[in-house]
Parts: sequence; structure tokens; C-alpha cells
Amino acid sequence: MTPLNRNQIAWRAAQDLPEGGYVNLGLGMPVLAANYAPEDREFMFHTENGIVGVGPVAGENEEDPDLVDAGSQKVTLRPGAALADSAMAFAMIRGGHIDVTILGGFQVSVTGDLANWDAEVPNKGPLVGGAMDLAVGAKSVWVAMAHTTRDGAPRLVETCTYPLTGVGVVDRIYTDLAVVEVTPDGFLVHEILKDLSRDALQERTAAPLLYSPDCAVLSAPDL
Repeated sequence: MTPLNRNQIAWRAAQDLPEGGYVNLGLGMPVLAANYAPEDREFMFHTENGIVGVGPVAGENEEDPDLVDAGSQKVTLRPGAALADSAMAFAMIRGGHIDVTILGGFQVSVTGDLANWDAEVPNKGPLVGGAMDLAVGAKSVWVAMAHTTRDGAPRLVETCTYPLTGVGVVDRIYTDLAVVEVTPDGFLVHEILKDLSRDALQERTAAPLLYSPDCAVLSAPDL
């Protein structure tokens, strides 16, 4: 059983992005989704620092020091892109104009609470950034993260123990082991990694798991 890597998690999340949507990508793993946007669909990636229409991460000979995302990563622009100031970018978020945001996370509770920051995390500091605005302003919140910590502690839990970013905001979770929807009945698994049993996935999750009738195998290309 080989868990998905960061690029594969981002790829899997990108495959579900809606046609015509305005999508915000959080720092870290989520921003990689811009590299794997389905070519047969049209949508705009948005950043809090003022780009609407972010393209893939800039490759060699593509870097422009004036084109960076909210994490100072050099990016490219998609056709039709527009530039604005940060105030306008946050007005889009707070005005409910973002269809989907993909955020990283420390924990997601069974009721959809999101914890993705903590002042006590080494080398991070108390930087929640724009996540609180996105968690409540986006029409749909997806989380991309490892299913467990490096020490094996579950990240899908009954109740978050980290400070909350948003209450009851998460709709969907993409991990290295599964694709999970947050429903009124709890965590609903839609895809599970090949060769990983349901019992083994439950052992890595600190809340009960339900399975959709058409639960499929989670797979991704080699990335």
C-alpha cells in the first residue's frame, strides 16, 4: 500500500474542480492543484494578493518577479487573467464570489470544523492568513492534507484540538488515503486507496467512517 504523494493529492483534488468556477488555492499542497487543472474545463484560480487567473507554477525561463502568488511563489497567468490589489482580492472572498477554496489542514472534525493554524507550531507563528476569510466566504471548502500526522495521529477527528479556523465549513477532504465528504451523518468515504482495507482506514481515523454505495478506488498518475 503506497499512499499518494503531495502532487498526487493535489492532482486528485483538481479533477473535481467545477467548470467556470473561481477557485482559491491555499499555501502549500493546495497551490499545486494549479499544475494539474483539467485542460477540458475552464476556471479561474484566485490568490489573496490580487491575481484572478493564476496558471501553473512558473518553470525555468518562465519566472517573472512581478508575478507571485500569496506565498511568494512565482506563477504564470492563464488566458483572460486580471490583476488587482489585495483589498479587491479579499472583497471577492468576503463577497461570496469564490466557488471553491482548497486549503491545507491540521485537523477536520466530523462536523466539518477546520483547524489549519496554530501559534505553537514551530517556525510558523500565529499566522492564520486569509484562511478564516476563505473558510466562511467561499461557497465550498475542500481540504487537502495527509490522513495522519508524521507520528501517525489521525487528522480526521471527532473534535478538533487545534484552534479553529472555521466552524462547520468543510465539505470535502482529499488525503493520501481517501476522498471523504463531510455530511450531516458524518464522514462519508467516496474513494479509498487500493490495497488499504476499510478497517485499516478506520484505524487511521478518529471518528466513524461511512462508505458511499459506489465507493471507488483512489488512484492518481505517477507525479
